[in-house]
Amino acid sequence: MATITLEGNQINTSGDLPVVGSDAPDFSLTTGDLSDASLANYAGKRKLLNIVPSLDTGVCATSTVKFNQAMGDKPNSVALVISADLPFAQGRFCSAEGIENVVSLSMMRNRNFAKDYGVLINDGPLAGICARAVVVLDENNKVIYAQLVPEIVQEPDYEPALAHLS
Repeated sequence: MATITLEGNQINTSGDLPVVGSDAPDFSLTTGDLSDASLANYAGKRKLLNIVPSLDTGVCATSTVKFNQAMGDKPNSVALVISADLPFAQGRFCSAEGIENVVSLSMMRNRNFAKDYGVLINDGPLAGICARAVVVLDENNKVIYAQLVPEIVQEPDYEPALAHLS
């Protein structure tokens, strides 16, 4: 279990992020067309997992927009924004913001992704959704970078994450 804060108040997650060097847990998340996606859908690419509480919040929106801008020149990588938002809401956000270089994935069918990655918030007002984190996987799904943002209302560290992509 990890401890983070929400505006200075401590909250706990379900576990810890996968450690650098470990195999990333596979997942089944829901795409915008309501199909399932797993790590196999992005085989052969480096994967940036931008894990956020909800795209309806300013910081989550900002991080998605910034990663979208940065991904345009990284053809061997894919950025995935993962949240508890419904695919329809994710689609509206991406459409309104011109998001073309980030794939949105929803946990609408289950919370196993959040549990497996240790980011499910267990208590406080945001219980049941994800803490803010960034995880980068190599082409073989090994974790090469991981950051659990300690204060949920802060943005992630973009540059270290992006430095692992090509």
